[in-house]
Amino acid sequence: MSEAKSNFTIKNWSLDDRPREKLLQKGKDVLTDAELIAILIGSGSRNETAVSLSQRILAAADHDLNKLGKLSIAQLMDFKGVGEAKAVTIAAAMELGRRRRAAGAEEPSKITGSHTVYEVLQPILGELGHEEFWILYLNNSNVILNKHQLSKGGMTGTLVDVRLVLKKALETGAVSIILAHNHPSGTLKPSQADKDITSKLKSAASALDIKVLDHLIITEKAYFSFADEGLL
Repeated sequence: MSEAKSNFTIKNWSLDDRPREKLLQKGKDVLTDAELIAILIGSGSRNETAVSLSQRILAAADHDLNKLGKLSIAQLMDFKGVGEAKAVTIAAAMELGRRRRAAGAEEPSKITGSHTVYEVLQPILGELGHEEFWILYLNNSNVILNKHQLSKGGMTGTLVDVRLVLKKALETGAVSIILAHNHPSGTLKPSQADKDITSKLKSAASALDIKVLDHLIITEKAYFSFADEGLL
């Protein structure tokens, strides 16, 4: 029965089985991930429905939306039946989901340890496919005054401008800062470059009586804290 069904277009399905109609009649919560993606891409091909195509894409991503969100446009277009327009639509939806999660993350008013830093920055950095370096600027009560993206796309000493970090600290009235960057590879081991940047910023900040409280390496599911590991 399911085999015969896959040979029909969605227009030939029962109204209760069509993703758009199902959403309108029963609500978005009852739809499967594949059905939601099918609504995004709109159509399948002559031999495959949009739902079947979506199921195939999800299966290749181990039914993990986080993995799906990391696929590039080119990787999405590797699936038969997915052209540039469908790939862009999927990628845009995944990015909106990531941004919604970041915007909706419950941000603690006060940093009490490395775990609260991770809670603030993981939604921003955890799923990125490239490296970014961020600074948290804090007041004397360890309340976040500002979150600032310092660099994007790499992780070398040349991308971390000490003057810009300290200029921002003075402008915001920060008395301490926390450094953070992500490792898309998933490794939590700090590189020599990570250690050198931390030392450089700590030394420069101390001249202005600004403390570097921590430096976190963030991945999708874990983090490494320089402070917790005694590297500060």
